[in-house]
Amino acid sequence: MATVEAAAATSAASPVSGGAAEACGLPDFSSATYKDAYSRINAIVIEGEQEAHDNYIAIGTLIPEQADELTKLARMELKHMKGFTACANNLGVVADMPFAKSFFAPLHDNFQKALAEGKVTTCLLIQAILIEAFAISAYHIYIPVADPFARKITEGVVKDEYTHLNYGQEWLKANLDNVREELEQANRDNLPLVRKMLEQVAGDAAVLQMDKEDLMADFLSSYQEALIEIGFTGREIARMAAAALVG
Repeated sequence: MATVEAAAATSAASPVSGGAAEACGLPDFSSATYKDAYSRINAIVIEGEQEAHDNYIAIGTLIPEQADELTKLARMELKHMKGFTACANNLGVVADMPFAKSFFAPLHDNFQKALAEGKVTTCLLIQAILIEAFAISAYHIYIPVADPFARKITEGVVKDEYTHLNYGQEWLKANLDNVREELEQANRDNLPLVRKMLEQVAGDAAVLQMDKEDLMADFLSSYQEALIEIGFTGREIARMAAAALVG
C-alpha cells in the first residue's frame, strides 16, 4: 500500500514537468492550465472521500450489527482524503472545495433523503456501488497520466475502493430477493446523475488527459460487473444501464 511518504520520495526522485512531461506523453504538471483544472479534479476526489466517510458512518446507523465494519471502511476513506490533499500540496494547488460540494450535491441530497427514510438499499447503491464504481473508473483513467507523487497515492487508494465496492455487492446480493424493486428504482433515480457528473467534469478531465468516453466506458464496466455479482441477468443489466441515457 502506498504511503504519502513513499510517494513523496518517488516524486522527489522523478520530477516530471514542462518539456520532460511532454516527452513522456504526460501533461505539463507545472502549467497554469493544468493546475487550474487540477484544482477542481482534486477537490472532487477529496470531497468524494469525505462524503464516503460520512456515508459509511451513516449506513452503520441503519445496519447497527455491521457498524464496526462500516466504521473501518469510513476510516479508510479519511486516509484517502489525506493522501489526495497531499497530492494538491505537492503541486502547489489549492483544491476548489466549493465546486466539489456543488458537484456532489445531487447524489448527496438523494443519499440524505434515503437515509432519512431508512432505505438501506438506496444508500448502499449510491455509496458502495455508484460512487465506488465512479471512483474506480476515474482512478483507472488517471493513474497513467498522473504525476509521480499522485500516481503512488492513487494506486494505493484504488485497491481499497474495490474492498468497499465488494461490501456493497455482498450485502445487496444476500438481500436481493427483498430489495430488487428498491434497487431498480434507486438505479433509475441516480445513474443519470453520474452521467451528468462525468459530463460536467469532462473539460477539466481532458486537460489532465483523461478522456470522457474512456471514463464512461470504464465506469459502466465496473458498474455492470457489480450488478452481475449482485445477481442481475444480462438483460436486466442492459435495461438498468439504459437509465443513464435518460433523465
